[in-house]
Amino acid sequence: MDTRLTQGLPFLKMHGAGNDFVVIDSRGRGAVVTPALARALGDRNRGVGFDQLAEIRDAEDADFALDFWNNDGTMAGACGNATRCVSDLVMTGAGRDAVELVTARGRLQARRVGGRVSVNMGAPQLEWSAVPLARAMETLHLPLDGDPVAVGMGNPHCVFFVADAEAVDLRGLGPKVEHDPLFPQRTNVEFASLRGPDHLRMRVWERGAGVTLACGSGACATAVAAHLRGLTGRKVTLDLDGGVLEIDWREDGVWMTGPVAKVFEGTLSPAFLDAIA
Repeated sequence: MDTRLTQGLPFLKMHGAGNDFVVIDSRGRGAVVTPALARALGDRNRGVGFDQLAEIRDAEDADFALDFWNNDGTMAGACGNATRCVSDLVMTGAGRDAVELVTARGRLQARRVGGRVSVNMGAPQLEWSAVPLARAMETLHLPLDGDPVAVGMGNPHCVFFVADAEAVDLRGLGPKVEHDPLFPQRTNVEFASLRGPDHLRMRVWERGAGVTLACGSGACATAVAAHLRGLTGRKVTLDLDGGVLEIDWREDGVWMTGPVAKVFEGTLSPAFLDAIA
């Protein structure tokens, strides 16, 4: 066991539109999360359970830095809802309404808007090599059944537009697309249907996590894809299984706004940590 954790490891449980996270604050001591810890903690029966784990770190040129882990022990390059949740936590602690943070995606800005939190997720990655895809091709029409769109938002997304997102077999189709050879880093998979002007219903299969109630970067990717396909404008409301997110693709990036919630605080026992290989 890491000798820094002999007294246990404090954590928070939070969620944004049902997309749930464990948050570990490692500011002042250095990162402590490992793939084994992420897998053990992500187990909903023997650990705590989460869609993603967010570890807060010190940053020299920003208010804080964030690393994201999936519940299978792999790392994620971006996690919009976790970014909003942690930003709310930091803003509350500092008595502020705006923060800057650093992730693998780069420098991001977050701010409080009424009772919700907005984050600028940056510009979408629309070139095949940036998503990334396995070979050169048009990202607006992928050579897969269902004619999906590829969009990068710090992690890869494959967006399908369907007549009825409710009818999609997420557990059947999601892993097949996630592991398609077209995606060398695997991919998140979104299914969306049009509900009205600038209004989409979206469901998601996340790489490394499976079916989740919401995905912030996936909502951003879906809104971008919908606009590029001519289905919506640049400002879109998305109904997800766990709640509603609003996406606004502006000149300075893709802004996502939605609810945040702190659920509980706890401490991982030394015995739990010591049992992790």
